[in-house]
Parts: sequence; C-alpha cells; structure tokens
Amino acid sequence: MGACASSTSGSKSGKTTGGGVSRRRGSSAAAKVVDVEGRVQELKQPIQAKNIISHNPNCFLCSSDSIGIGTCVPQLPDEEELQPGRIYFLLPLSYSDKPLSLPDLCTLAIKASSGLATYSVDLCSANSKPFQLG
Repeated sequence: MGACASSTSGSKSGKTTGGGVSRRRGSSAAAKVVDVEGRVQELKQPIQAKNIISHNPNCFLCSSDSIGIGTCVPQLPDEEELQPGRIYFLLPLSYSDKPLSLPDLCTLAIKASSGLATYSVDLCSANSKPFQLG
C-alpha cells in the first residue's frame, strides 16, 4: 500500500507544499474544502474562512499544507481568504486541541482523496448550499 500523504510542488509561486494532502492536477482554478465525512465544496470565487465557519460554528478550517503528524492542527484565521488550488479541511473544534496521529492524518487523506475523486459541490452555484457537519 502507498503512503497516506505526500508533498508536491505544483503551486504557481514555486513553493513546495508541506506535508499535507497532495493536490490534483488541473484543479487549481478553485479552492476545495473537505469535511470529515469526505464531502467537498469547490470554491471558484474568493471567500474568507469566516464565511465557511459561519455555517459550521462547531468547526474550524485548516490548510492541508499546514497539518502534520504530532502537531496540533492550526486554525485558519477568520479573515484569511481561501486560495485557489489549495485544499482545506473543515474539522470539528475537538481536533484543534490534540496532536494529529498518523492514523488521524491517514483518515483525513483518505477522505479527501475519496471526496475529491467522486463528489464536488460548487459553492458559487445558485443551487448549492454550504455543507454542515451533523
């Protein structure tokens, strides 16, 4: 079996992506938000983190680039704008208090990979609504 997470260097700025979930090629036009169930929102227009959090008050956003094994998951500041081509996780607040284990990171990577491969919601579409964790 393969690794749970990987590094890539596909950003326009030439920066190397951290130890987060790898990005899919050809998907840089939109930011993607993955919840713990693997559901994906594709955000084609600029949006601040607080706009996503307002629909999910018991959750926080983090960039897939900033998570790693043995560290607490850093919360994205409310005013930060989600960047095209990046993957973000919408996680329950309980995830912010404990360091991520390898199984936790693998679970997030698997859910993101599965969700990105099979299901996508365009938040900018008139018919879509932001997902909410139940």
